[in-house]
Amino acid sequence: MLQVTKIFRFETAHAIHGYNGHCRNIHGHSYVLHVTVGSEIPDQEYLPKPGFVIDFKDLKKMVNEIIVNQFDHHLILSEDFLAEHPNTGTPENLIVWKMEPTAENILLYIRNMLLKALPANMLLRKLKIYETSDSYAEWENTGIK
Repeated sequence: MLQVTKIFRFETAHAIHGYNGHCRNIHGHSYVLHVTVGSEIPDQEYLPKPGFVIDFKDLKKMVNEIIVNQFDHHLILSEDFLAEHPNTGTPENLIVWKMEPTAENILLYIRNMLLKALPANMLLRKLKIYETSDSYAEWENTGIK
């Protein structure tokens, strides 16, 4: 398996309903997302022309369109948070989820969106999202295609 990784950055705010800590309040993060994709290649010395697993430009375009543009400078709140805080309002950049927008759930959402969008010959191998410079959630493909 040959794989490549592209790194993306976006700013998103969230709050975690039912959490007994600072993250229960609306706050933001500068997320860093690592997207690793791979392809089964024949056992040979080099890749045939053009020599890419995937063109980084194509991967960048796809992830920006379906992930980064959706999250960047948006606020993600759960239905439960909004039910308990009805005065939050409905800003135009609000995304409402059934689940809590933890780093883990954001990562699983990204996984689901990318699995739908990747070309058939491409495998999503790994995702890593940094919520802070020293805290991240990671998902690794263990057989999902």
